Amino acid sequence: MKNRSDRRPRVLYLAFYFPPSRASGVYRARATANHLVEKGWDVTVCASPLDFLYKRIGSVDEGLSETVDPRIKVERPSLNQYTWQQDLREFSWLRRSFPLMAKRVYQFSQTKLFPERYSSWAWASVVRALKLHSKKRFDVVVATGNPFASFGAAWLFNRLTGVPYVMDYRDSWTLDLFHDEPTFPKGHIAWAWEKRMLNKAAASVFVNEALRGWHAERYPEVADRMMVVPNGWDADVIPAAPEPAENPEPAAAAETGATAETEAPAVEQPSAEGQRPLRFAYLGTLTVKQPVEEMAEAFKIARRHPDLTDAELQIHGHLGFFKNSPATLKKKLGLDDEAPENGAEDTGLRYCGPVSKTEVGKVYEDADVLVFLAGGGKYVTSGKIFEYMAFGHPIVSVHAPGIAAQDVLEGYPLWFNANSLDVDELAASMVAAGKAARDLTPEQREIARRHADRYQRDAVLKPFEERLRTIVGREDSSEASEDRIED
Repeated sequence: MKNRSDRRPRVLYLAFYFPPSRASGVYRARATANHLVEKGWDVTVCASPLDFLYKRIGSVDEGLSETVDPRIKVERPSLNQYTWQQDLREFSWLRRSFPLMAKRVYQFSQTKLFPERYSSWAWASVVRALKLHSKKRFDVVVATGNPFASFGAAWLFNRLTGVPYVMDYRDSWTLDLFHDEPTFPKGHIAWAWEKRMLNKAAASVFVNEALRGWHAERYPEVADRMMVVPNGWDADVIPAAPEPAENPEPAAAAETGATAETEAPAVEQPSAEGQRPLRFAYLGTLTVKQPVEEMAEAFKIARRHPDLTDAELQIHGHLGFFKNSPATLKKKLGLDDEAPENGAEDTGLRYCGPVSKTEVGKVYEDADVLVFLAGGGKYVTSGKIFEYMAFGHPIVSVHAPGIAAQDVLEGYPLWFNANSLDVDELAASMVAAGKAARDLTPEQREIARRHADRYQRDAVLKPFEERLRTIVGREDSSEASEDRIED
């Protein structure tokens, strides 16, 4: 029998949204699983059932599955799809025969057991994990939320087996990020569950300091086990920054530090004749939580400036996460399919459709200015901003003042921030960013990309992986997992 130290450490990763899901949190989950495998871990993921992704929410990116390391084992426990079922033929015998009883049973599970409709998947994950654990022991569990029932599954698995677990808050459960206030009323069972789960967790992880601080204030007894692991950009999608030029001018970084209130880089602008129109680009899933209408109106105003007369704002990505979202968002953007035929004004907005994660590099390369559109308040850090910085283009902020993403952008030399959602101020920052894009030199772009190096995904995950090894009491990771003795 081999000693525990003679085999690769084994992690159970509870990540409901995992490829081919295209939910916003899937990129962190994909990157974490890939990183752990590369560092010598044996990784098993419990993810959502495929029929839920394809039939219920229609939210998939099959190309993303190809970027998952083949050494990762993916399990897909069942999910009670009670609230998503609309077809009577899909109802269970109990629901067809005794609909009121079925409703009461479901409501009881939500109000008395665990207050989330994904909880059945969590309990099914525990059952599946126990079977796997009996054959080959897990050393640690990592649960990422949302859904936050994954935390409940980790807690229960710990109670049954003693295996330590880590809670990864890539989102917040009890804090409404869009209104900066508690999600649940005082006395709601979610608060008791969160305290219970945090108390037993070996560590809890947050995507920014603002979120860590909010939870530390409410759960001070476990604050010393909390850490920040920011999101980052993925090297397999965004090419690495170029090698530094010899003896770059030290003043270059200062010259590019333009905002909506300051002048753009003092470099002679070439004639606009013969130049293609500027391309502003937003890449990501558009939602109603974002200031979509302000962005569209500001760009319409910005195009009145001579430098942006023919500029385009290209929207790349899905319109919402659900099948009925596109119509609402197109209306907010002012994108009426029949508008060109009716001779309506050309606003310069173009919806270019979804982009696979494996194809985003081309979108960034073709853009001149990237538009960082984000909803929510001071606790929000969008994962997309890390990719934006990695490409070294001018970035225009379109979000409420003071969000946590500003901490990440601080020091990025090509950041244009109106610090307001006033459309005239946003338009001014777009004009300034457009001028900077025209004047941009390779040296300035290189300096901007260097700012993003600290957020390369492997760099931000390194402390997390080291923390896991401390929890399981194993040696530091080696660069070559092949040197480890296999089970």
